[in-house]
Amino acid sequence: MLMRTDPFRELDRLTQQMLGTNGTLARPSVMPMDAWRSGDIFYVELDLPGVAPDSIELDVERNVVTVRAERPSRDNGAELIAAEQPRGVFSRQLILGDNLDTERIDASYDAGVLALQIPVAEKAKPRRISIAHNEHPRQAISV
Repeated sequence: MLMRTDPFRELDRLTQQMLGTNGTLARPSVMPMDAWRSGDIFYVELDLPGVAPDSIELDVERNVVTVRAERPSRDNGAELIAAEQPRGVFSRQLILGDNLDTERIDASYDAGVLALQIPVAEKAKPRRISIAHNEHPRQAISV
């Protein structure tokens, strides 16, 4: 399943999002996420409204899934009245447990939502183990 991350790394990530990398105040740029399991499939949905599908990158390395997306800035010379939508490049990492099959991740993007379907690994599924037994009755050994 989804594993918790290092709290200090998360604190660093949040600090960089809130203050920016150069210490100037910045708007947070996050990808809200829902994750759940139904049967043998683990589902993840990330909100990426206004992001072009070709700007989304999905990388898997071992059990870490990295989602990177870009929403371009507005460079049309217009006077901004409000600027609440995060712009630029942002990413999110999901650390998955060993019980998920990262080789068979299915991803789709529709209406601003990136949906991932990650199957449970075959080795993690419950299975019944047969017990071998001898059909012959026990016999006493005589000396």
